[in-house]
Amino acid sequence: MAKIKTTETDSSVIDFINTVAEDPKRNDVFELLKIMEEVTGFEPKMWGPGIIGFGSYHYKYESGHEGEAPLTAFSPRKDAISLYLSSSFENKEELLSKFGKHKAGKGCIYIKKLSDINTDILKQIISLSVDYLKKSYPSN
Repeated sequence: MAKIKTTETDSSVIDFINTVAEDPKRNDVFELLKIMEEVTGFEPKMWGPGIIGFGSYHYKYESGHEGEAPLTAFSPRKDAISLYLSSSFENKEELLSKFGKHKAGKGCIYIKKLSDINTDILKQIISLSVDYLKKSYPSN
């Protein structure tokens, strides 16, 4: 079985953020850090070399594959900031319709900058996503 690459590490979150080359994006990343820490109540941790995660949960699929994942996370990628959330949570479509400029994948939301989105909606989305994962994986 393949080794899971995205695991929690002891790397410095602040050192990683300081590698973000563009000042506006780096400022957004520091602001996201504050938002996610405030909403989740968890300290940020590096997951792999490029993902900042908050909290964790243990998952196990019917296939037998299992592992640990952050309850919520984000990564400042070259083209966009990736927000890693649950693929399901209460009022997802309604909230995303009010969220602002973004692209959505199954478990990710991609934004260019914080000024493109409604941060109050972001806080609701983070909270609902974390609640959904905690209820879905209660052994954590």
